[in-house]
Amino acid sequence: MTNPVVLVATMVAKPGQEELIEQTLTAAAAKVHAEPGCLRYALHRKAGTTGEFVMIEKWASREALGAHMKGAAMREIGAALAQALAGAPDMVFLDAIPAGDPDVGAV
Repeated sequence: MTNPVVLVATMVAKPGQEELIEQTLTAAAAKVHAEPGCLRYALHRKAGTTGEFVMIEKWASREALGAHMKGAAMREIGAALAQALAGAPDMVFLDAIPAGDPDVGAV
C-alpha cells in the first residue's frame, strides 16, 4: 500500500496580482479535484495578508502527484501565474505521523 503525499505550497503575489492568483487557483480547483488520486486540494490565504496564498494538497501517491504536476491544470496555472508570483512557490512535503482518531489525527 502506498502512503498518501501531503504538500503545502506557499505562493506570494507580486503587488497588484493578488486577484489574478486567487481567481486562477479557484478556477482550477474543480479540474484538479477530478484528477486521479486527488484527496485534497484546498486554497487558503495567510491570515492578515492579501497576497500570500497557501495550497494544502493530499495525493493518494507520489505517482498521482507527479501526474498532477505534469497535467493540463498545472500547465494552465503555470502559464497564468508565470509573471504574477514574486518567486517560485515554496513547496513543503510532509510525512504524516498519525495519532489518535484516524479521521482527525492526520491530514
